[in-house]
Amino acid sequence: MPDNQELPILEHLTKLINHGQPPELNKTLRDIPGLAELHDQLIQIREALFAFSSGDLSQSMQSRGFIAGCIKSLQAHLRHMVWQVKQVEQGDFTQRVEFLGEFSDAFNNMVRQLHETLNALQKKEQALEVLTTSLRNEVDLRNEAMDALKESETRFKYLASHDPLTGALNRRSFFDRALVEFEAAAIRRIPCCLAIMDIDHFKIFNDNYGHLAGDATLQHVVKIISHVLRKSDFMGRYGGEEFIFLFCNSTIDTAGHIVERIRETIATSPIEWEGRALTVTASFGVSIAPAEKIPADQGFIDELISIADTALYEAKKAGRNRVVCQKVS
Repeated sequence: MPDNQELPILEHLTKLINHGQPPELNKTLRDIPGLAELHDQLIQIREALFAFSSGDLSQSMQSRGFIAGCIKSLQAHLRHMVWQVKQVEQGDFTQRVEFLGEFSDAFNNMVRQLHETLNALQKKEQALEVLTTSLRNEVDLRNEAMDALKESETRFKYLASHDPLTGALNRRSFFDRALVEFEAAAIRRIPCCLAIMDIDHFKIFNDNYGHLAGDATLQHVVKIISHVLRKSDFMGRYGGEEFIFLFCNSTIDTAGHIVERIRETIATSPIEWEGRALTVTASFGVSIAPAEKIPADQGFIDELISIADTALYEAKKAGRNRVVCQKVS
């Protein structure tokens, strides 16, 4: 090779290696044996390395030789590492890189830490699921306890205010409610009626058929009366076989009609007991309180009861199974 060609060749190769834009091979240099082939190989190496540096591993290397072989080997390793990363992404933490020195160590440590972190998170998730289930169970138990408590409270209130045998209001609850109703009636200026009922010859009935039959009769009577009363009417057990009623917004005609229906219903609805139909009757005393006579106090209720008692006595004296009404004077 002439000495005067060495410098241009050196400059050309230097540009191929160092410059961003590769130089063209002029005609003079192209005629130098082997230089064109070396130029093309370096161009391919440049393009492959540039592609690798930008993350493109699809570059095809046609050149042969040591450097080209190294680049192809690096390309294959990098492609395999990309595949391994995708496997790790899908949950395969057995992947290891063994060909990139410190990078391999860093990659492998990262995969192990990811695996350990994932395992720790899964354990925490399992623990959280157990805790969540426990909390749900505790909430369910608490809700069940609250429901049971509410049911018990409701039942207790009912038992505290009702007669346990018949289900009618007990005496105290009847008078508590009656006082409230009379206060409302006094404000609204509406008439009210109070009635006392006594089952006829109930002692003789118990002596003849037994106290169990007597209890069943009381339950039977209260049950059939409940179908006759209006929604605004209510009754309570006054004592023994006596019951007391309050009819709000009732004139003497209305109250008399309702009580007469109760009397007739009892008389025509015998109780079935041990294969026999047992007929019972009842007597009633009714006291009528006109609207202008109603003060809102317990004394007035006591007066009504006294008048109803007197009317009840008259009903019994007249032969029982009847209704007697009296007005407050």
